[in-house]
Amino acid sequence: MTDELDQLKAQFRAEKDIRPRPAAKAAGIEAALARYDKIFSKRSQGTARGLRLIERVRGLIRGSTKMHGLKLSHGLMAGASLAVITLVAVNSGLLREAPTLPSTPSLDQESSTIPEPTTLEKKDEPAKTAARQAAGENEALKDEEIEPAFSAPKVTAESDAVSGYLQKAPSSFAVTAPADERQIYYQDQGRDKFTDIQTNPVKIARDEPVSTFSIDVDTSSYSFVRGSLNQNVLPQKDAVRVEEMINYFPYDYAGPADRAVPFKANVSVFPTPWNADTRLMHIAIKGFSLNGQEKPKSNLVFLIDTSGSMDSPDKLPMLQNAMKMLVETLGPEDTVSIVTYAGSAGTVLEPTKAKDKAKIIGSLDRLMAGGSTAGAEGIRQAYQLAEQSFDETGINRVILATDGDFNVGITDPEELKSFIERKRDTGITLSVLGFGRGNYNDEMMQTLAQNGNGNAAYIDTLNEARKVLVDEVSSTLFTIAQDVKIQVEFNPDTVSEYRLIGYETRMLKREDFNNDKVDAGDIGSGHTVTAIYEITPKASKAKLNDELRYGAQNSAAVTGADEFGFVKIRYKLPGEKTSKLISQPVKVS
Repeated sequence: MTDELDQLKAQFRAEKDIRPRPAAKAAGIEAALARYDKIFSKRSQGTARGLRLIERVRGLIRGSTKMHGLKLSHGLMAGASLAVITLVAVNSGLLREAPTLPSTPSLDQESSTIPEPTTLEKKDEPAKTAARQAAGENEALKDEEIEPAFSAPKVTAESDAVSGYLQKAPSSFAVTAPADERQIYYQDQGRDKFTDIQTNPVKIARDEPVSTFSIDVDTSSYSFVRGSLNQNVLPQKDAVRVEEMINYFPYDYAGPADRAVPFKANVSVFPTPWNADTRLMHIAIKGFSLNGQEKPKSNLVFLIDTSGSMDSPDKLPMLQNAMKMLVETLGPEDTVSIVTYAGSAGTVLEPTKAKDKAKIIGSLDRLMAGGSTAGAEGIRQAYQLAEQSFDETGINRVILATDGDFNVGITDPEELKSFIERKRDTGITLSVLGFGRGNYNDEMMQTLAQNGNGNAAYIDTLNEARKVLVDEVSSTLFTIAQDVKIQVEFNPDTVSEYRLIGYETRMLKREDFNNDKVDAGDIGSGHTVTAIYEITPKASKAKLNDELRYGAQNSAAVTGADEFGFVKIRYKLPGEKTSKLISQPVKVS
């Protein structure tokens, strides 16, 4: 049984030569070229002179066949290839021609103008008209004109210009978001508060030969002043604390050889740059630097202000990034807790090991600003968490981050100071990070930091956050000496007058120096502290006070004739109750 396919195969096998007949192939190609010539005869190709492109192709095919004696089939194959290439080239040329776009007709003046709105008229109500007529009003009622609600602008359409193949882009225009969709941040109120500072006066060495003060390692004044100047604003006078401006920078002072003595004091005398007749007594302290193995574990509680006043890019968002930087510096066994306060205090993160950084950072990312400020309640809850995960051999510290305004709770600085002091005695210290401007309460921040045995810093940029919480994290967190006090006794025979530059808020009474119950500043690992006195030598003509005519003249000192003074420094090692003493004379030459 055979089918049609078998029959077709049999016919092909019977044929001896199944190649296409040359005459038939030539006729087919000729018909195709003629059809193509008919279709594209109206479109000009090539140059204006000479044969059209299709005629050139025909001549090329025929001439090549005759010249080289090729078989017709070979010539036809070459001609077909050239024809295909030619068609592609022709079509590509057509595509490259610039389209002619009809220009949009301009609207005439009448058609392009929106008619002015018809003046609206308001008629008196019928009842009102009847009442007037009843009262005997004969005056005709006049229509009251109302000003149109808007003045319609004239709109003129312009034709779109075409350059090359691309239509000219429309001109840019501004888009204003609706008022209810705009991001509105808390507006600063210009309520920055600073402690009133009375500049240290010049003192007569014979009348008051002893000067006593606590060290200050805070740097918030410098960064706040810098932030003000960067905004072309002069800072408040009391915002400038000279000692913090000086101590902001690190200095290459000589440090102690071992941890037995936590710091080394360096005292020297230099000429005064602004007065050739006085001298500067320079007291420099360099703390011992702990290495990674010696650093104790940290139990940290972040007490974060999320009140409405923190809703500003330079406040809560910067605070979150700063805290993330601090988390990255912690060891895996350190502990972190987070408490917020805004209207009511709340625990955002229970004590968590720092090795779970994702959980800690996630808690920071979820913080939002809003509500009033109940700082006192937040402080109580933060100390409770610190006590919950208290480490006897580690650092237990609450880090308060805020713009400094406490609207609800303990607003009396003295009452809040007492609370912080009581918690300090239990081994939990307090540091303060300030953010933002216009609502910054530096006075309260300084009170909390000083009485919490911590430090205060102002964060105005991410670089400042990195400096305080990354580069200087050891000096910020790890205390090597507590209650550090400095007392200088000047020699009246060599020094006529003196004044302490800065430290106005850290002055102590003379008897406080030997009283270990009086609190003073702490020094962290690797910290540098600088204190400067300007002294007037006895024979200097720069003296501001004359000698007393009737005053008793004391006899010259038996010892110390070649000394400007005598420097004493008291400190306590962490955890100890009794202070230690370091002293050294200050030579004249």
